[in-house]
Amino acid sequence: MKERIKEMKKPVVDYRKLRLSNITSKEYKHLLLLLGWVGYLIMYVVTERFIPESKCHVVHSVVDDLIPFNEYFAIFYVSWYLFMVGSLLYFALYDIKAFEKAQKLIIGMQIIAMITYIVWPSVQNMRPEYFEHENFCTWMMGILYKIDTPTGVCPSLHVGYTLAILSALFLMKDVKVWKKVFMSVWGFMICISVCFVKQHSFVDVMAACVLYAFLEVLLYGRIFKWETEDGEIGQTEN
Repeated sequence: MKERIKEMKKPVVDYRKLRLSNITSKEYKHLLLLLGWVGYLIMYVVTERFIPESKCHVVHSVVDDLIPFNEYFAIFYVSWYLFMVGSLLYFALYDIKAFEKAQKLIIGMQIIAMITYIVWPSVQNMRPEYFEHENFCTWMMGILYKIDTPTGVCPSLHVGYTLAILSALFLMKDVKVWKKVFMSVWGFMICISVCFVKQHSFVDVMAACVLYAFLEVLLYGRIFKWETEDGEIGQTEN
């Protein structure tokens, strides 16, 4: 038991010493990137309240008509919250570089998405009028539909944030390949779930992918990079 405890990974930063007075220090200043979420949430409330649905452009594609509503994808859609919080917490504890990359991509997406939602407000009207089945998944979707309006959907930040997390994860050398594969599959299921639960159009997903690729190239000069303990496995350059 003692040997296992010794082998446990230790955080790279001692957050027990974190105080408001030292949050700008070199050791903790990366946490200031989390303020991007505060600004985003404020703008989210503003756009939701002051941009009426009647002023929004309808987003739809032929692909959407081929994708049926499937309430079981709600499990993957909701798991996104665990995916995000768990990943950012893990990065903050064990890899500051990955944390900073994920947050910079996320902030970039938040800024561009909010500008887009204001300049070109969007809406999708694909939600089912009623659920054919009554189960735990449709119960969750009923709650989500009430909380989250169908406006401000293009690009999908659900998808964009997921790609940002995976991009940061791929840079971590001490994460085993099977864990990266697991997270990639999980992330993929989250990304397609937004279409199956009719929260987003296929157009929103593609727009999020383009936005992610744009920010990757703008900030880091590449689209994809994967590393392990043995070194870099693959990379797609600009």
